[in-house]
Amino acid sequence: MRRARPLSLLRRLLVVAASAGTGFLLLAAVGHALGHPQDPSAGLVRLAWCVVPLATAVHLTVAVAQTETGERAHPGLVAAGLGRSWLPVLAAVSTGVSCLLGSLVALGVFLWFRERLAGVLPLPVAGIATLLVVLPLVGAAGSLLALRRRRRAATVAGLPWGVALTAAGLAVEVYASRWTRPAAGTALPLPGGLGAIAPAVLVGWVLTASGLVLAGPGLVHFGGRLLAAFRPGAVRLLAGRTLQTQAARVGRPLGVLCAVASAALAATVLHSARPLGPLTGLGAALVLACTTATACTAATGSAQACEVLEELAAPARVLRLAALLRLLVVLAVLAPVTWAVGQLAALPLAR
Repeated sequence: MRRARPLSLLRRLLVVAASAGTGFLLLAAVGHALGHPQDPSAGLVRLAWCVVPLATAVHLTVAVAQTETGERAHPGLVAAGLGRSWLPVLAAVSTGVSCLLGSLVALGVFLWFRERLAGVLPLPVAGIATLLVVLPLVGAAGSLLALRRRRRAATVAGLPWGVALTAAGLAVEVYASRWTRPAAGTALPLPGGLGAIAPAVLVGWVLTASGLVLAGPGLVHFGGRLLAAFRPGAVRLLAGRTLQTQAARVGRPLGVLCAVASAALAATVLHSARPLGPLTGLGAALVLACTTATACTAATGSAQACEVLEELAAPARVLRLAALLRLLVVLAVLAPVTWAVGQLAALPLAR
């Protein structure tokens, strides 16, 4: 870590912050359950909804680990017998240590707030320890599996399936909200007192989000093909080919970001009618921050692929124009999709 560049340290700091925020949410759910023993279902609901920020935090740790292992192994590690084949293991261990550090920060903040607000109360040590090691273990295991797996090249094969899943999810949401009524006691409560939704609506949300994630690489690849079409110049050709080459790496995080942004647009319907609790706001901010940081991390990692052009003395102005053009095209392709899906997903909540 002493030899790491500032950008690498910033990525690890983001992992620590994401782990701290997720750990605090998990501990807050346990604290709420201990403080309200007469209503155990409320604590279970809070703990269940913590799966969403937990998944986004794990996604961020995996993206950071993939970016870190893209760098060359240090000569000292090679001399010690830890060559490139050991880089995934080292990256997984580093990810677990960063997540564990964030969990310890979350524990300290939680104990400080608990002492200030509710006094010193006995806590289940085993349960607290189990919750705090969930993210380090899952993050390290996910990083190791992602780095051991072979990376597949970008194709547009997932685009039709992504569009189909998104359309099916929206259809399920609209059908469940307008033509069906959930049975008594089967509605799923939302966190922060935002009401409840039918189980079919949640299934529709999951299908829609999965479709956007699956279609992300295809949409990015499509934007690259548009850039490289119709007699492109050097800048357009460079930007288009780079997008097509890096579609698999950048497309999935951008698809996740689109899914979260569309869900945020749909959730504004509930937020306008009901106040947002502090822990719910923290969870929503954590999800948005993790998905945005993951997309930026993937984009930064893909930008390292242009270092070869810099070594060939390519003009810096051309590289900057190509990067700006890639950004504008990605926004032009993904922003309308995100807005349309968010508006359609908000229809079931408007009733």
